[in-house]
Amino acid sequence: MRNLLIPALLAALFLPACSIYRIDVQQGNTLDTKIIAHLKEGMSRKQVRFLMGTPLIQDPFHKSRWDYVYTFKPGGGKMTRQHLTIFFAGDKVARIDKHALRGGTDEVGMGFDPDYPPVSREAATGGHAH
Repeated sequence: MRNLLIPALLAALFLPACSIYRIDVQQGNTLDTKIIAHLKEGMSRKQVRFLMGTPLIQDPFHKSRWDYVYTFKPGGGKMTRQHLTIFFAGDKVARIDKHALRGGTDEVGMGFDPDYPPVSREAATGGHAH
């Protein structure tokens, strides 16, 4: 009986280590397509912060630039990274760089469709043909 007890205890101790659960790791600002669609040039810093939250990176050497970064690594899977950069001229949004958002998925709330929202020529010029 004693000869069976020791191997049984050792097996009970080491078998659970064979099935390690790896958690999903999300870091940074969640970049949601529907929220990003509301970002517009000319918005104030306060409006951007209200809409997007505090940026993950506010470089003290580049105060006219805010970086929103989001990474997602499913347990044991490949990490995806999303990056949105907003450039300011004074207190107003001058440019929004969305190129590093392509390739995400809306399933985890971080995707971006570069063609959304579709912008017509009239909407881009304020309804006036130039």
